[in-house]
Amino acid sequence: MRLGVLYSGGKDSTLAAVLLDRFYDVTLVTAHFGVTDDWKHARATARATDFPFERLRLDPDVAEEAVGRIREDGFPRNGIQLVHQHALERAAEAGYDAVADGTRRDDRVPTVSRAQAQSLEDRHGVDYIAPLSGFGRTAVDRIVEDTLDVTVGPSEEITRADYEAELRALLVEADGEAAIEECFPDHEQTYVTDLQ
Repeated sequence: MRLGVLYSGGKDSTLAAVLLDRFYDVTLVTAHFGVTDDWKHARATARATDFPFERLRLDPDVAEEAVGRIREDGFPRNGIQLVHQHALERAAEAGYDAVADGTRRDDRVPTVSRAQAQSLEDRHGVDYIAPLSGFGRTAVDRIVEDTLDVTVGPSEEITRADYEAELRALLVEADGEAAIEECFPDHEQTYVTDLQ
């Protein structure tokens, strides 16, 4: 069965793909708006980890709505959540038998409720799988330590292909660099360079 994993090139989505590879024909799917070429970072990780890779183009109107929410809220949670839900919908429409992501039990964003998962499955005739949903960050970090080669650093310094990177670019374009400091808290990101 074909499975598309929403993929950023980070540790969570890479680990999700590794865990599911035994049971599915996994393709790493990077959803993007075409604002930046950050999707190429995910493609490089897909090559390094020997997984097929596809790009999934998202609706630019969703990006604008997400940036508006981030600006209005003063934090990125609701904007990123909107984009993730849109990406899952697009992936579910892309012909896969199943779609997955790297969401963990303790993630603040994005999250997928049982009702949202069931609705996605019912409307599109796909399975939604969240293989890390029973794991917290500490457990994932322990598994990753023995499984993946990972670069870790501040969000603005780590090359990756997550939604945040393009939303940041749009926010800077509209409101300048100061908007990033106002809306995005400092946090670390990861970028996988290879399997161990």
